[in-house]
Amino acid sequence: MLDPDRYDPAALAKAVDRACRHAPFLAMIAEREPEIVSDPARFLRDPLSASLALEAATTAQQLRLQRRRLALIAAIGDLSGALDFRATTRLLSDFADHALDTAIRAAIRERTPEAEPVGFAAIALGKQGSRELNYSSDIDPILLFDPARLPCRPREAPEEAAVRIGRRVIELLQARDGDGYVLRIDLRLRPSPEVTPIALPVDAAITYYESQALPWERAAFIRARAAAGDSELGERFLQAIRPFIWRRALDYGAINDIRLITRRIRDHHAQGQAFGPGYDLKRGRGGIREVEFFAQIHQLIHGGRDPALRVPATLDAIDALAGAGWIDPAAARDLSDAYVLLRTIEHRLQMIDDRQTHALPTQAEAIDRVAALHGLADGDALLALLNDPVRRVGRHYDALDSDADDSLPTSVERLADTLATTGFGDAATAVAQRIETWRGGRYPALRSAPAQAALEAVLPGLIEAFACAPDPALAINRLDAVLAKLPSAINFLRLMEARPALTRLLSMILCHAPTLADLLGRRVELLDGLIDATALDPVGDVAALAHEMCAVEAGCDYQAMLDHVRRVVNEKRFALGAQIIAGSSDPLSVSAGYSRVAEAAVEVLARATVAAFEERHGRVRDSELVILALGRLGGGALTHASDLDLVFLFTGDYAAESDGEKPLGAVLYYNRLAQRVIAALSVPTAAGPLYDVDTRLRPSGNQGPIAVSLDGFHGYQAESAWTWEHMALTRARPIFGSVGARAAVAEVIGRVLAGERPDRDLRADSCRMRAEMATHKPPKGPLDAKLLPGGLVDLEFAVHVQQLVHRTAFHPDLRMAIGDLATQGLLPDALGDAHDLLNRLLVVLRLVAPDAQPPAPATRRLVAGALGLRDWGQVVASLDAARQEVRACWTRVSGDQPGE
Repeated sequence: MLDPDRYDPAALAKAVDRACRHAPFLAMIAEREPEIVSDPARFLRDPLSASLALEAATTAQQLRLQRRRLALIAAIGDLSGALDFRATTRLLSDFADHALDTAIRAAIRERTPEAEPVGFAAIALGKQGSRELNYSSDIDPILLFDPARLPCRPREAPEEAAVRIGRRVIELLQARDGDGYVLRIDLRLRPSPEVTPIALPVDAAITYYESQALPWERAAFIRARAAAGDSELGERFLQAIRPFIWRRALDYGAINDIRLITRRIRDHHAQGQAFGPGYDLKRGRGGIREVEFFAQIHQLIHGGRDPALRVPATLDAIDALAGAGWIDPAAARDLSDAYVLLRTIEHRLQMIDDRQTHALPTQAEAIDRVAALHGLADGDALLALLNDPVRRVGRHYDALDSDADDSLPTSVERLADTLATTGFGDAATAVAQRIETWRGGRYPALRSAPAQAALEAVLPGLIEAFACAPDPALAINRLDAVLAKLPSAINFLRLMEARPALTRLLSMILCHAPTLADLLGRRVELLDGLIDATALDPVGDVAALAHEMCAVEAGCDYQAMLDHVRRVVNEKRFALGAQIIAGSSDPLSVSAGYSRVAEAAVEVLARATVAAFEERHGRVRDSELVILALGRLGGGALTHASDLDLVFLFTGDYAAESDGEKPLGAVLYYNRLAQRVIAALSVPTAAGPLYDVDTRLRPSGNQGPIAVSLDGFHGYQAESAWTWEHMALTRARPIFGSVGARAAVAEVIGRVLAGERPDRDLRADSCRMRAEMATHKPPKGPLDAKLLPGGLVDLEFAVHVQQLVHRTAFHPDLRMAIGDLATQGLLPDALGDAHDLLNRLLVVLRLVAPDAQPPAPATRRLVAGALGLRDWGQVVASLDAARQEVRACWTRVSGDQPGE
């Protein structure tokens, strides 16, 4: 309600002017709500009612329009002083309650129109719970339901109904359109968010908080409130868990946890700690969070014995604590005044673009805009206004933190001492701080009690294993990145506890292989494939791998097949990479293994796709699909990062037609089939991604059809193909199709390579192509074994030119081709050794240094070992020698043509 004593028409007019000139978001609303701009006092007399006095065709639209109107009314009231801080935040919070309650009722009514909207409640936490919402804040509710009272559809389980209602509530509030959105919702404060549904049975939630909840959750529930939905259900829940929040006995462990959270925030947001441009009003030293934690720590200490202290709002809590004599009145005034100022400036930041931001801008022009919106001359004036309050808050909070017994080592100090003696050296303190953030539930995957228990169980073995890594601190940091991405860490941690050897291998992977570490962060189940010791053995042949990929349960559908193949392939590829890190396999053997895995996947998925396609479209008589592998797959030498170069052919009469329920002409039939095979190989599913497929080596490239007849392929290669296409054909190998069809394709390829092709100047063409490639695809870095001058591309060009010019040594396996050419005196013997070194280096660096930059010192030793060399110096020298050999060979083969 508008306070008559605060009503100042001039102040309102100035507020409107500042809003329109300095806040694009408010200016946009002002254009759409001219009535508010012309007479703001009328709307401020009862701002919530004025905001809600709108109707629209749908609930979602009505809420968005109401929120838009409220945003402008609240801003003008705040900027003009007609609404003080408490009134502004209360208004924003009351609207959030209204919107959440409306969304819950609408979600239930849409599903069960005749039922009463009961049995579903939202418990508001954070600033909504304390009725102190920011101007552009998200809300942090916990959604609860009573299975006995929740309205359900026929044959629908209450658990399913609750989740559907919760999703609809989120959709109603978060979905955006031209009118904006209503509220952002964050549901991660619910118990074990990584494994629990978005709406929880009330009794299960009570059990969790009574027996498993973490200390930080106590602090969160100081501000809890039954805000929307079935209020009786919400109050029952809060009443049941009240003893969990307010304990009569002092719990200094919980208090220290709160202090530790602040220390972690200061560490994690270090860039926003220093006061000045870029200062984080919320998380910075002396900021909003420290005022809130100051109050909450005292509430946790004394609120169990004094119910008067159990107030949710920060300002009310500070007043109550000062009134009870628990904090100094002068400190209370400092904290309260600073809190109001900091939160007010935070509102100014958020009014500008409706962004949930808390940091002052770093650019002078941007900070001047914030200052002007607040009615100040410039950014310097704003910083001067904030400076003393921020420093006072910092001093008060530092004094509170120093109350702990400094004569005793902290948990971080004790852990750092342990780490220093086990191999972490100078990094012990930093690693200890990192581990303590895990203990504090820094990531969602670590916030549940079971996850914390699993973490504590594995920590001794993990520390012992990681201490043996070449760079323990780097391994811990990469493990931190993995934990940050996990939806749930429980199984991951328990697996490491049960398998110490696996933990040691994991430390090596994390230390050396960012490519594998990133994969593990996205799909932690890949680690399961390393449990069996045979994971470090060479993978089987294509037939054995295909059999394993086909081993799905009887009756499983096509989608299940796609998922199963992806799981097997990704486990195999991860295990092959681990073999290099463990030093158990030659990189060339691993490269061949990558290729066999890919070939088996093509075989299994193409066969399944053909069978599914034939069910609808039948078969083309005397015709079949053949898949031709080129590039590194054709040569049986993939890396972890390789895509699949494929060409799709079909045998038989291109004018024929299939015989199924939906018949298709042969050309259309095989082009659609090829597209489905490509999708089967490349589209990510719930089980993850598989391969990127490149079909640009087909006749006419991207301008040609995906699949062509074998006759058409032969004609194109014999009459129209360019030199680079014939060079690619030297590594072509059929990998799918019947024995007869593969033989027919191989015969065509052999005839073309043997001379049935246009007579071209092969050396001149190859020189031009190599020069163009060097211009458009420069090396990534100094270790790019593929694209550097004298690298694998130059080597391949030299081999392919000699093959085509002399019409000999046509083996898809490049190493075998080099051997044959060397025997005939067409290439130097030393080129074989250069090939092996460059390929080993490429395969290893795709895992440990995908940017082709020199890796960390510890990883350099691994690279040297994988290449069979003594040290990094010998790696560099051997690379230089191999490049010189290749470059000299390419110069001789190309004849030093112009444009080279």
